[in-house]
Amino acid sequence: MTEAWGLPTEAVIGGRTYPIHGDFRDILEIFSYFEDPELPEYLRWQIALALFYEGEIPQEHQQEAIEYLGSFINCGRQEEAKPGPKLLDWEQDALTIVADVNKVAGQEIRALPFLHWWTFMAWFHAIGEGQLSTIVSIRDKLRRGKKLEQWEKDFYRENKSRVDMKKRYSAGELAEQERLKQLLG
Repeated sequence: MTEAWGLPTEAVIGGRTYPIHGDFRDILEIFSYFEDPELPEYLRWQIALALFYEGEIPQEHQQEAIEYLGSFINCGRQEEAKPGPKLLDWEQDALTIVADVNKVAGQEIRALPFLHWWTFMAWFHAIGEGQLSTIVSIRDKLRRGKKLEQWEKDFYRENKSRVDMKKRYSAGELAEQERLKQLLG
């Protein structure tokens, strides 16, 4: 049976089996560290490994552990993620994502004691038309300078704070912005 038909709960890294934390909330927490502008990249990965695996991964096997984590996040698919503009933010869009996934799942997913990341992503990919697809579509059109339909303009005007991507600034960047504001009056 292929891996796609199962839901992994452990990983073999360097010949040793490690239980993994595969709940969707665990992965979203890892994403929050990846997005933290205060953390250098190596520290983001160290935190991700510590959150995902039970037990410490020896230094010589960390690259293998990182690759497995990436494959797990990609639901076992090996194809490379195509870099592109960010059109979705797991934190900013959380309530919209939950509402649309709940609709697909037919239940409140946050009330479940455990929901495997792969199951969550299967439901996420089944969302179809809804508020999330509208928000992402408008973001994409704005990014590419495409004209919005009248209903999209209306939606954007009424939901600007939900559509516009919020930039995350480090403490240093925020301090510099404040310093410049005071200089400029």
